[in-house]
Amino acid sequence: MRVLGVDPGLTRCGVGVVEGVPGRPCTLIAYYVVYTDPADDLSLRLLHLDRSLTELVAEHQPESVAVERVFSQHNVRTVMGTAQASGIAVLAGARAGLPVQTYTPSEVKAAVTGSGQADKAQMTAMVTRLLRLAEPPKPADAADALALAICHVWRGGTRSKLAAAADRARRGGAR
Repeated sequence: MRVLGVDPGLTRCGVGVVEGVPGRPCTLIAYYVVYTDPADDLSLRLLHLDRSLTELVAEHQPESVAVERVFSQHNVRTVMGTAQASGIAVLAGARAGLPVQTYTPSEVKAAVTGSGQADKAQMTAMVTRLLRLAEPPKPADAADALALAICHVWRGGTRSKLAAAADRARRGGAR
């Protein structure tokens, strides 16, 4: 399964692409950070993010998209930009006809490190180790996006299989 993970942000949006199957190490395909200039008009920043994510989806042909779920932060301005970027990421996946799954930061941390309380350094170290990289992906936004993609391969792949099995059972048997 090929997954495009997105760590949404309006100024820096991390994007990571991995391939793998549940329970096995994933393989790095690519990672990026899409930057927008805070001095630019919001509409232009969102348009740039939309175009960039659409191009990356087209280039890498993922089977699904994993996006970090926006959670409450103290800084309303930051959470608004993150929420807007998250919506663009979900839209890019949906426009391509792909399933899109969102994960909370603690779900990603638990999947990748075994602890929902892991810090950024632990997350980056585990992503580096799990993908067998010579050096950590930088900046942290890229590492976070890769962690989202890994989380989805390990958790989302299983979720998808369970959902498909439940759907077959509801329709009257295996196909």
